Amino acid sequence: MDLNGKPIVVRVIERAQKVYNIDDIILCTSTNKQDKPLTDIALKSNIHYYLGSEEDVLKRLTDASNFYGLDYVLSITGENPLFSVTHANRVVDTIIEEEPDFTYLEGLPIGCGVSGIKVKALEVICKIKKVIDTEIWGPLINQPSIFDVHKIVVNEFYRKPDLRITTDYIEDYQFINTLFSHFEPDDIPSLASIMELLDTHSEYLEIHKEREQEELSENKLSEIKSFYINNKDQVEEIKNSIY
Repeated sequence: MDLNGKPIVVRVIERAQKVYNIDDIILCTSTNKQDKPLTDIALKSNIHYYLGSEEDVLKRLTDASNFYGLDYVLSITGENPLFSVTHANRVVDTIIEEEPDFTYLEGLPIGCGVSGIKVKALEVICKIKKVIDTEIWGPLINQPSIFDVHKIVVNEFYRKPDLRITTDYIEDYQFINTLFSHFEPDDIPSLASIMELLDTHSEYLEIHKEREQEELSENKLSEIKSFYINNKDQVEEIKNSIY
């Protein structure tokens, strides 16, 4: 689907190209034939691509990182064409200055954040995780008792954690396409300009107000927490063997 004349994934790539101190941009997708158009877009955009597991997103990310010899990954979701470049740069700064295992942003609208992950931490998670479907993998690595986790709290202007700016549903796409219609086709609107636009046109929020963000169930979160508590020594041993 297009956003003001460009495919969603192209919008994501264009924003990624605005993040500084990034060595490579890699489009990670699956070996499924239906994802072939994504590799074509990667080639046209002069970026790398990697074909990996369809079900296991973390394994795909880890395998791609090792294939390209990366130490860190700035993870950007392909459904988020308005992720914050400004805050992505803050994550990169934290990685360069502190070298944490996991860096995340707290408070941004859903779909506007990115995260920074040490590849060795990804390898640890892949060895210990009990699940295959890892579309939602944050809680697996956001474990301060095991990993060096850095949280970046955004300032009040950007703090709208319940606002959804992503393209999970058709209503989300209609909402974001409406936002893009206020800009020129080649513009890369900042998150600040989007927030200001929504302050002026709060009626746009009606477009997708019935949709809610999919999250891990409380049972699954509790299961993950219990796993780390009950297997802390084993996890530490695996981590030490990789780091």
